[in-house]
Amino acid sequence: MRFTREHEWLTGDEIVTVGITAYAADALGDIVFVDLPEVGRVLTAGGVAGEIESTKSVSDVYAPADGEVVEVNPALEDDPGLINSDPHGAGWLFKLRVTGEPDTLSEQEYTALTAG
Repeated sequence: MRFTREHEWLTGDEIVTVGITAYAADALGDIVFVDLPEVGRVLTAGGVAGEIESTKSVSDVYAPADGEVVEVNPALEDDPGLINSDPHGAGWLFKLRVTGEPDTLSEQEYTALTAG
């Protein structure tokens, strides 16, 4: 698992699964709505891919790399709280066919980023 400075995680190589970290899910509080990118949409690394709305705020989700969205998590439409209960598993957001190299952090680097 790799991480971004904007609190997304990703796993995989050519096609990566993307979600938000447990740290981000905890900071957001109870998630009540998710706006995910459409399948086929081409994303640019660092660009806004969607939004997550919680009882506290609305936050952008950023693309971890250049690529095309190949799948979104349909379970989040009915139960966006999956992001709170299982952010690194069932609460994944979308899958991206990567066309550029992701700018990511290791787990140790991400832990150091969020420790302060």
